[in-house]
Amino acid sequence: MATTTDVESDVPVREGEYGSKVAAIEPGGIEYIPDRERHGTPIRLFWTWMSPNMEFATVFVGVLPIAVFGGGFWPTVFGVILGSLLGSITHAIVSSMGPRFGVPQMVEGRAAFGFFGNFLPAGLSWLTASFGWFIVNSVSGTFALVTLTSVLSNHAATLDFRIAFVIVVVAQVIVAFIGHNMIHSFERIIFPYLTIVFGLATIIILAQSHPGVGFNASAPVAFGGPSGAFILAVFISFGYAIGWNPFASDYSRYLPRNSSSLRVGLAAGLGVFVSCAVLEIAGAAAATISKLGANPTEQFTNPLPTWLQVLVLLGIAVGAVAANVLNIYSGSMAFLTLGIRLPLEKRRAISALVFGAIGLVIGLALQANVGPGTKYENFLLLITYWITPWLAVIITDFVLHRGQYPEQTFYDVGWANWKGFVAMLAGILATIPFWDQGDPIPLGWVPKNYPQLGDLSFFAGAIVATVVYLVLYQVGKRPAQVPTRARV
Repeated sequence: MATTTDVESDVPVREGEYGSKVAAIEPGGIEYIPDRERHGTPIRLFWTWMSPNMEFATVFVGVLPIAVFGGGFWPTVFGVILGSLLGSITHAIVSSMGPRFGVPQMVEGRAAFGFFGNFLPAGLSWLTASFGWFIVNSVSGTFALVTLTSVLSNHAATLDFRIAFVIVVVAQVIVAFIGHNMIHSFERIIFPYLTIVFGLATIIILAQSHPGVGFNASAPVAFGGPSGAFILAVFISFGYAIGWNPFASDYSRYLPRNSSSLRVGLAAGLGVFVSCAVLEIAGAAAATISKLGANPTEQFTNPLPTWLQVLVLLGIAVGAVAANVLNIYSGSMAFLTLGIRLPLEKRRAISALVFGAIGLVIGLALQANVGPGTKYENFLLLITYWITPWLAVIITDFVLHRGQYPEQTFYDVGWANWKGFVAMLAGILATIPFWDQGDPIPLGWVPKNYPQLGDLSFFAGAIVATVVYLVLYQVGKRPAQVPTRARV
């Protein structure tokens, strides 16, 4: 590993003085974070990744296997625990890269994909975060606000969906606009409240649940049988957890270079695992109590006493904001990783503001048609089709190089590694026969002929991407290159 002085002379360094100031707008964009700006401890990653998952989008992951696929309660519980664990392990791995390299997650990917080859995962990450997750979580928080006002006014509709949506979006854009330190502080401040209210709600719902519920052959999409429902439970919970992986280092890159990789990984991984597993189990329990309705939030809150309904609904709205400040922040940096050059000190903040505004317009146009209770399960499956092969390439390349990269590689416009691009693309193509989706996405050959296998595309994508990358790596070792002019 190069010395601090060597690194800063070879890569673009984030301008401005930021340090640990919370209210100040974070300067710069995707540049290297110098040692003088490093601060914080690994434990902060625990609540930074706990708080965003304490919302209804997480709960609904546990509802889906039972309400839609007909799964039994205990197989669903085991499935979401397994899926969340797998996604949390990979999250721990990529989070530990942040302090080591001091750059955002998508910038790190340039080592494995090359400068221009990295446009594929960076572009997909930008779209997934800035528009996919942004709208899903905003709709989730909006449902909660609408339901909250209804509960407070004796179940009379008092808040229009569009007004509630604007309130949620504006709140999350403000936090994301200010930047990194504000995000960590915001997640820490709301962490105790969310933990208490969701903890109480989970206990009460589990006490009222019917854990003896078995497979329901009359469920809307039960053609895969018990095994299909279980595999889909694993897959969608895995998809939810790895949805955070492309952002992981964005929130650990400010930690000191000598931070323990083990502690960084444990804090980040446990934050994702604990919050996802607990709330997904609560969602599975809620699905055994009542059927899915037009407003899915009510399925989770109706079994609760009125006072706790109010607190939980507020928590769901706040949790949605907590999730989307990460999506807006990381989405803006993924966009800048596409080689976009903005000669503005506040380029990341301005990008966050612009995409927040675009997301607001799209969300108002689509309204509830993309939130939990509609095509949410399709979205969770869809993002894994690219994230899993991307992870396979990133982790394989990291292991092959023993975590040692010349830092200038991250900003070298001439750096090309077509092996990563080809391997990821092969991994994505390998998932197609396994797609278990709904209209308009075609059903893959495997689930069409063997519905009991559910959706195994994450295995296919990971295995194929890994094997292809290993073969290509051995066929042509990377030639030494003279670094060209650095570019952000």
